[in-house]
Amino acid sequence: MQQDTQVRRGAIGPWLQGFIADHGGIAGTVHVVEGGALALAAAVNIPEKVQEITRTVPRGKGMAGLAWERGVPVQTCNLQTDTSGDVRPGARAVSAQAAVALPVRDASANVRAVVGIAFAGERELGREELARLAERAATLPA
Repeated sequence: MQQDTQVRRGAIGPWLQGFIADHGGIAGTVHVVEGGALALAAAVNIPEKVQEITRTVPRGKGMAGLAWERGVPVQTCNLQTDTSGDVRPGARAVSAQAAVALPVRDASANVRAVVGIAFAGERELGREELARLAERAATLPA
């Protein structure tokens, strides 16, 4: 499958493509903390409309903003049918179902970025899979 990277900052775009491919995902994003918000740094297979909406994400809004605020992964079994309030309506434009937003910490344990990955099928990610994803997300280039 060819993946389309729409936004790139240095090594982050290629890193995200590898992260998605290595974990069987179909789409993903990287948001970096810039000031008081998350800024979109890379997007793979994310519709332009969704990129526009998520170019800047406030703390606590949507899956990425909640992962930043809570400091823990935020997941959904199905982006299309989620009613938890964690998934914003624009996320339904992504042709995916299961998804997770993973906070990435710096050396001082502050969240420096949030990595998102989405999968084709509906499922809940177990503790071990979340741990593997978080471990790899921690290798995100600075």
